[in-house]
Amino acid sequence: MDLRKLKTLIDLVSDSNVSELEITEAEGKVRIVKGPQAVVQSYVPTPAAVVAGAPQAPMAPQAAPVAAPSEAPATEASPLHTVKSPMVGTFYRSSSPGAKAFVEVGDMVKEGDTICIIEAMKILNEIEADKSGKVVQVFCENGQAVEYGQALLTIE
Repeated sequence: MDLRKLKTLIDLVSDSNVSELEITEAEGKVRIVKGPQAVVQSYVPTPAAVVAGAPQAPMAPQAAPVAAPSEAPATEASPLHTVKSPMVGTFYRSSSPGAKAFVEVGDMVKEGDTICIIEAMKILNEIEADKSGKVVQVFCENGQAVEYGQALLTIE
């Protein structure tokens, strides 16, 4: 991977809400992680030599995460389980614009069932239920941008 492409990727991560990016190509692997203080990059070429870049200028401090307003305070015996977004991207309830939604409020889901799709960097990622139960609430609208850790839906 050439230096210009690497710099472009670093700038992309710096200017977006993406906190981590990993790309594997024939020449090697690049992982860029954005933290509150610095951007760290590493490049692992096929011969296994490691090149670490110098930390970039400090980033603007990030705001503390705010709980979604629709999340109810958890109690000790709360049977509700919130499925959260594993990545930043665009939330889709169905596989195509005219198709039926994967899940609706009141549907029963099993662990491993596809509940939505999150598109990130032109890749469609199927998100699976991590718990079996009944869908109680869907927090996101079709086509809505979602953040890492944002509540997608609640399962009872």
